Amino acid sequence: MSAPGAPSGALSTALRLGGLFGPVVFGVTAAAVALPRVAAALHATPAQVAWVLTAHALALGVGTAVLGRLTDSLGARVTLTVASSALVVGAVVCATAPTLAVLVAGRLVLAAGSGGMAAVAVALLAGVDPADRPRVLAGYGTLMAVFAAAATLVGGVVTTWMSWRFAMVLPVLSILAVPFCLPLAVRPGSRRPIDVTGAVLLTVTVSGLLVLIQSGTLGLAVPVVVALAVVFVLAAGWLARRVARRPGGFVPRQVVGDVPWLLAAAVGAGVFGGLFAVMYVVPQILSRSHGWSVLAVGVALLPGAAFGAVLSRRVGPLAVRHGYLVLAVTALASAIALAGAATVGDGPWPPVVAASLCLAAFAVTQVVVTGDVSARLPPALRGAGMGLLNLAFFVGGGVGSAVAGTLAQTVGLSGTLAVVALFPLLAAWLSRKYRFFRQ
Repeated sequence: MSAPGAPSGALSTALRLGGLFGPVVFGVTAAAVALPRVAAALHATPAQVAWVLTAHALALGVGTAVLGRLTDSLGARVTLTVASSALVVGAVVCATAPTLAVLVAGRLVLAAGSGGMAAVAVALLAGVDPADRPRVLAGYGTLMAVFAAAATLVGGVVTTWMSWRFAMVLPVLSILAVPFCLPLAVRPGSRRPIDVTGAVLLTVTVSGLLVLIQSGTLGLAVPVVVALAVVFVLAAGWLARRVARRPGGFVPRQVVGDVPWLLAAAVGAGVFGGLFAVMYVVPQILSRSHGWSVLAVGVALLPGAAFGAVLSRRVGPLAVRHGYLVLAVTALASAIALAGAATVGDGPWPPVVAASLCLAAFAVTQVVVTGDVSARLPPALRGAGMGLLNLAFFVGGGVGSAVAGTLAQTVGLSGTLAVVALFPLLAAWLSRKYRFFRQ
């Protein structure tokens, strides 16, 4: 993708791919800052607006997986076209949504398109010449961390000075990077047919899980919950059987049967689960309990996210073993901070510190896990493997926000922080397991 030994070529590739993937993070952190305004404008409860993040995580993960397979089959150019169209349609629906239900529907379409951008970015990143990969990863990680660092501030500024609706559609900015990434999309697709049945089963399984977690928040009747549980179990069982009998299907057995890939996916799911949960809870704590404005919340979270940018830049050139060690330490620190924020008192700064460390762990995860897994996957499975990896990440995020929305109704916002500390704690433990497994 760039000639070995050409730093400018590596930097150009990193900037293009980072610009394609970077706005994806706005769908989480920038939107989370605006949630109190969304609840007030659409007359919804805080638990109900959690679906703004949960639905986004679901569609983002599924979109990444499905369009990752489309990238394998038809090539990155076709995927970019499909993803761009979905982004535009979703943005229009969100910008004009009269109710929360319509807004969530728009976010589903928007996130699916955003997932396509992420799928292409990671597929192209995986295809970088090995000689250039350290420089590309370092630049890519830095730009990703810059987006993560700016997201809360951008969300606060846009919500305060423009409208919360603009904060909902910021991922559409990925379209600006598409013309610059087209020259990198030179590898043709395999033209293999996509396993539609496998894709549907995976979507139903993931969707059923997230809806079941928030069934209490949604006020679903017992018969409906039972029916959903039956559908979830049947879909999950059918999917597992299909993976076993069709190794080259939508969920390739070679990918999900690889223990290091499974550990990496679980690490990312834990980090993203903690991030999504804390980005749902902390803005509400700061706005409801301490009277902070949306802009003040964004500014307060900026230094911690900037720290993540610097840390991820340093982690990029490190070997896998040392990178996972940094990730383990960062995730453990965020877990401790979350537990501390739930127990040390009512001040605003412990939650800010906890959220900031979760943002730092997110930035490190993007560099360490994505870089390692993309290098391990064979070219024929990169789109599928990286798409499913990101699906695991965002499903973890969706579970995090869903759990937070459900718990907030029973144990309160501070109590929720204590429980969701388990997400990054699990990621820290698995990071250590992965590090030694790779030796």
